[in-house]
Amino acid sequence: MTPGLLFGGFCLAGAAATGLALRWLRARRILDMPNARSSHAVPTPRGGGLAVTPLVLGGLAVWFSSHGGSAADWAMLAGALLLAAVSWIDDRRTLTPLPRFAAQIVAAAAVLALMPKSAILGGLLPSWAEKLVLGLAWVWFVNLFNFMDGIDGITGVETIAIALGLFVAAPGVLAGGPLAIVAGTTLGFLVWNWHPAKIFMGDVGSIPLGFVLGYLLLSMTALHPAGWAVALILPAVYWADATVTLARRAFAGKPVWRAHREHFYQRATQGGWSHARVSALIAFADIVLIALARAAARTGPWLALAAAAVATALILALFQSKYRNRDAA
Repeated sequence: MTPGLLFGGFCLAGAAATGLALRWLRARRILDMPNARSSHAVPTPRGGGLAVTPLVLGGLAVWFSSHGGSAADWAMLAGALLLAAVSWIDDRRTLTPLPRFAAQIVAAAAVLALMPKSAILGGLLPSWAEKLVLGLAWVWFVNLFNFMDGIDGITGVETIAIALGLFVAAPGVLAGGPLAIVAGTTLGFLVWNWHPAKIFMGDVGSIPLGFVLGYLLLSMTALHPAGWAVALILPAVYWADATVTLARRAFAGKPVWRAHREHFYQRATQGGWSHARVSALIAFADIVLIALARAAARTGPWLALAAAAVATALILALFQSKYRNRDAA
């Protein structure tokens, strides 16, 4: 089956499964209740990942079975399933950070032990040091992906952009089928999650989805000489917003892991822009980043990286300026 047909089929399946999950969550009153740190004002079902995660992991399992998936591929699916289970418990009971991070570290380490050597830093690092760096980056990516899931539509937009970007930046390096499965399922969820959202993904969706996307990005670093640049550029808005926000909170002496509303994208909504407008602006920025990732893969990384840094800084500055304009008014 072609990537286009897979994309369309999983989009329809994702929309249908999310609708069923919405009914189930409503019937059991599994709701995200608004509080002072929320970006929504009405109780909304949380747990859309119960639809997205099984479809993505099931679709990838079928793909790997029919296309000779590697040991690392299967370990990634097992790790994502573990994270989904832990995250669902966290959604329902609020776990402490220790079991969440322990599961993430175990899952990432198991997969990295089976992955080929990457092209990061031109092979300057020994294998053990390279895998340590990649493992830390992967765990951070999983968490920042979860941190950034704070307004309607944002996770769907970013997931589709990363999957599409990997397909466009270096065609043929990664198989189109898995990318189509991830992007199509997420678009089906986005139908329900676009502002005003009828359902939220929850950690049961954002954590394993971030893990899968992290694996695809790391696979690009192993398979293409400029793959490390592509992996940095495509999610640049996400990792820059989360990293700068976390550093800013740490320097201010605030609890780093406590929920808050200080991300750049959240400040834009506090300044008066709708969730839809902010998510659409991130989608526009992602289109620019996809073009720059393709340039990095085709003509070299450094100029594209510099341009991506400028583009990312501009979108974050735009969000921050909206917040400051609210204060000035």
